[in-house]
Amino acid sequence: MVILVVSACGQDKAKEKDSGKGREQKEFHYAMSGLYKPFNFKEDGKLQGFDVEIGEALAKKMGMKPVAVTNPWETLIQGLQAKKYDAIIGSMTITEERLKSVNFTDPYYRSGAQVFVAENNQDISGPADLKGKKIGAVKASTYKELALKYTDKKKIVEYDSDITALMDLPTGRLDAVITDQMVGLPIIKEGAIKIKDVGETMTQDDQGIAVRKEDQELLDKLNKALAEIIKDGTYEDISKKWFGRNILGE
Repeated sequence: MVILVVSACGQDKAKEKDSGKGREQKEFHYAMSGLYKPFNFKEDGKLQGFDVEIGEALAKKMGMKPVAVTNPWETLIQGLQAKKYDAIIGSMTITEERLKSVNFTDPYYRSGAQVFVAENNQDISGPADLKGKKIGAVKASTYKELALKYTDKKKIVEYDSDITALMDLPTGRLDAVITDQMVGLPIIKEGAIKIKDVGETMTQDDQGIAVRKEDQELLDKLNKALAEIIKDGTYEDISKKWFGRNILGE
């Protein structure tokens, strides 16, 4: 009888240990460059930004512990394939070329070429109003090519930096600037440069969360969690915090 009691106690302790293991929260490791403010960046040694908080919200929905990590941008996909982390939440555009190496979730935000003008500009309300206007764009960029569709070559002012071009809008040196929507929106929110975006985006880039080709289960969980945070308003709260608006788009 003593042997049986001792044996039973041992089995109970083993069960308790096993159940304790079951209660341990699995970690969700997701990567980004950490150099793309306000999406992902380090400040006072802490990794933060839109991508970081989206990852935290998704992990919570999946019942996992979020662990955001950084890796050089050019090696993010290689690191994923090497199983250094579970996913990439790093503002990565979904492209046919990348789809050869990884799978992507549904878009978690959308961007594209956008027209920006001075805050008090009432003459330009979208791309259709750019005819004959002086437009700023970064050298050798797709934005310069877009500008050429609307105005003469001599009226295009080339820049090394998008920010410098945007700074020239309130001064009146330029009528408009064409650059990525996500370059201008944080500036508008901060109010550092008195500009505004006008019209719809001229192009559209879908940004997705990358996972390994073989991780279909994780892909399904992420898509489900993404749909849930969009539905319950968590996504919009995070988006408005960093951009002053919902950047998911249609």
